[in-house]
Formats: sequence, C-alpha cells, structure tokens
Amino acid sequence: MRISLLAVGKLKDAEERAISDRYAKRFNGAGRSIGLGPIDIRELNESRQASADERKQDEAARLLKDLAADTFIVALDPAGKSVSSEAFARTLGEKRDGAVKTCAFLIGGPDGHGAQVLKSAGMTLSLGALTLPHGLARVVLLEQLYRAATILSGHPYHRA
Repeated sequence: MRISLLAVGKLKDAEERAISDRYAKRFNGAGRSIGLGPIDIRELNESRQASADERKQDEAARLLKDLAADTFIVALDPAGKSVSSEAFARTLGEKRDGAVKTCAFLIGGPDGHGAQVLKSAGMTLSLGALTLPHGLARVVLLEQLYRAATILSGHPYHRA
C-alpha cells in the first residue's frame, strides 16, 4: 500500500526537514518487506485567500485534487481520534490487507482543514491534545508511520 503525506505549508527549518527525511527513509526501508510504501511527501503553498473559510476551502480543494477516488484519506485534526501506536499500526495493517492501494495523510494549513477534506476522510486522526506546529506534527506523523511499520514487521524498535 502506497502512503502519501500531503501538507499545507513547507518545512523551512533544516533540522525539521532532516528529521522528516530520516523517518521517511526509515519507513521506506521498514515498510518495503511488509507491503507498505514508498511514501510520497508533497508540500502545498498556504492559501492567500482573504478569510479563514476561503483559505480552508482553497487548501482542501488542492489537497484532494490529485487523489484517486479509492484513496483512503486520513485527515490530521485536533478533534480527530487519538489512538495508541499499536492501534495505529493495526489500522494501517487492516487497510493494507483490505487491498487499499493508497493511504493519504493530510495536514491542513494554520486554519485547519476545509469541510471537503473532513467529509472525504475515512478517518480523522489527532496526534494528541497538545497544539503542535505543522512541521513538528509532520515529524511526529512520520515517526509513527515508521513505528507502525516496525510493529507490523515484529522489529524491536517499539518496545511497549
């Protein structure tokens, strides 16, 4: 199952980019043998529309634009479901085993996701109650994808 990560906003910090790249590379290595990956990471510019609603609508349209109709969409959202690493891994494994071809994780802009993204999502996921900058949220998501791949493969990285 291919994994896409689409994020509104670009990583500007070299350290965040280096950590993101490290976990993406680790995920690709760990996921290959268990049918996960490769991961495709795409950054979209933040909308320049005047109002928050217009920005969210514009960003939602661009996030969804190139996704195939059968893509399983996971929208990162503070109001989403908070799950354990093990439950996250099980969900990925179930989607992979259920013949889902692509799972796309969507990170919205500073105003959050537009209604169309939330309506299209098969799952809304919260990374926790704390507010995270978007770059750090991306790092946390990539680390959890890598962790999920190691859990599914029986690798000792996850020692819970």
